[in-house]
Amino acid sequence: MQRRDFIAGAAAGLAAPLIARHARAQSSQPVKFVVDFAYQGNHAIWGLGLARGLFKSAGLDVQMDRGYGSGDTIVKVAAGAYDIGFADINAAVKFNALNPDKRVIGVCQGFDRSLSAVITLAKSGIKVPTDLPGHTMGGPEADATRLMFPAFARANKFDAAKVTWRNIAPNLRETILVQGQVDAISGFSSTSLFNLIGMGVKREDIVMMNFPEWGLDLYGNAVIVREDTLAKNPGMIEAFVKATIASTRLLLKEPAAGMAAMKAREPLFDVELESARWDFVRDNAYLTPDTKKNGFGYVDPQRMDVTIRANAEAYGIDTPPTPAQLYTTKFLPPQADRMPV
Repeated sequence: MQRRDFIAGAAAGLAAPLIARHARAQSSQPVKFVVDFAYQGNHAIWGLGLARGLFKSAGLDVQMDRGYGSGDTIVKVAAGAYDIGFADINAAVKFNALNPDKRVIGVCQGFDRSLSAVITLAKSGIKVPTDLPGHTMGGPEADATRLMFPAFARANKFDAAKVTWRNIAPNLRETILVQGQVDAISGFSSTSLFNLIGMGVKREDIVMMNFPEWGLDLYGNAVIVREDTLAKNPGMIEAFVKATIASTRLLLKEPAAGMAAMKAREPLFDVELESARWDFVRDNAYLTPDTKKNGFGYVDPQRMDVTIRANAEAYGIDTPPTPAQLYTTKFLPPQADRMPV
């Protein structure tokens, strides 16, 4: 009996860790997460983190889906179709002003600098913003970059009314530019630049006027949640933010692994193209002077105030959201855990 008791006790002892791990796996909280667009290189932040189990270790069972534009992502998060999104904080300014009962809140600033830009080709003769008056630009009517164009014009002291606009579907923007039907387009530099290169345009023939480099230093995409989630599920937010930043640091170390993780997720993912796109986004939106000094997710209140006021002016908003109604930093891990590596 003693020998049988010993064997049973030993078996129970060996099984206990396995049962505990199984229980933890079973208790992982389901999280629906949607990014801003079709999968691109920077989305490997989450692709790699998911592949390496960083979110699972944080107690989260994350389902990641592609997006269809920041505006659409914001609407889906606000409606409760997704728990968390990755979207342009500029678009959230207008949404929160118009939907105070469904506000979305930035909980981790991703793009320290907006990637909004005016893009043209060298053959147009346009070299600087003040060359734009008298030319025709193309872009979707509701495109955030296009809507911010008047603020861009004011920052560069030219009359936005002297630019003629043509409405273009997002997927035709670069094609119309190459065909010469417009002289310039509005959009994200990280999207248009690589779409043009993919169409055979030489990099040296592409002229980009990035908003932050031309007087409009705005924040860009951020991890967002619905406002009431802040109180209802703070643990989930904190875990997701922590894993996101850990995944960002991991991607900086292992970019090839990140691209491979996205390729496994989406067979049409172009590893070579998206590797170059990630390098661009990394250098222009993530590894900025502010981020290198203060860590990922950091928000300068004065810069965010500029972002809010610029959007309010561009959209004609009389009562824009306050900073507290747009973002919070309380879910960020300690600065030492947020520094680039």
